[in-house]
This record gives sequence, structure tokens and C-alpha cells, in this order.
Amino acid sequence: MQWIMVTKKDIVDTAISNGSFTTLVAAVKAAGLVGTLKGKGPFTVFAPTDAAFAKLPKGTVATLLKPENKSKLVAILTHHVLAGAVPSSAVVGKKLSPKTVNGTLLSVDGTMGVMVSGAKVVTADVKASNGIIHVIDKVLLP
Repeated sequence: MQWIMVTKKDIVDTAISNGSFTTLVAAVKAAGLVGTLKGKGPFTVFAPTDAAFAKLPKGTVATLLKPENKSKLVAILTHHVLAGAVPSSAVVGKKLSPKTVNGTLLSVDGTMGVMVSGAKVVTADVKASNGIIHVIDKVLLP
């Protein structure tokens, strides 16, 4: 018999409790996406760490968090989300081009580790009550 761990925390609360996603959480709040990512889902989120956001050119995050840039921020964040829960086991050994909730395509290469549009998945399959988080080492730009 296989046991599946069920968590009561949704994607947002899971990211908050981790401590490595303060920039992502701030961006999700600024974009008005908290309600969506706390919703029923399921979702798959490729979550850039604070270190990944720090790799962006200086001032980029502060600029994106401004109210006048909300639509650009929403486009970037929704480029990190797939409808449905996609575990890493579904991509191992494959090359895929899934459509994000933004309508853009990602390039997923599971032939040598898992890469998503040039970002390395550093931690896979973090389970949440409404989906799965895959931690990535850079911000994906649509």
C-alpha cells in the first residue's frame, strides 16, 4: 500500500511557510492573484526562489511591483502556472511544451534532470492542497 501525504496548505500558504519565496509572494499579492492561487485548482506552479528574483537586473522587481505595472506582472506570474497538477514523474525522460494559464508555452525537458524554459527545477513535487510546486532557479519571462 502506498501512502500519499495530504497537506491542508494551499499553494500560497505553502510558499509563505517555506520562507524562500518572499519576493514571489509579494508579487502574487501585488498582481491580485492570491485568491486564484488559493482556489480549487489544481495548479502546477514553477516557483522562482528569492535568489532567482535577485538574478534579475537591479530595480526590475521594484518596478514590476508598482501598481501601474500590474498587467505586466500578471503576465509574468501566470507564465509560471499550469492548469492541472503535473508531477515530475510525468515529464521524466520527455520533452514537452505545455501551455501556461497565460496562454504561452513552456519548454520542459525532462531528459537530464528537469529544465523549464532554461530554469532548473531544484526541488520538485512540493505538494499543496490545490496542486504542486516545482522550485526553479530563475524567473521565466514570457
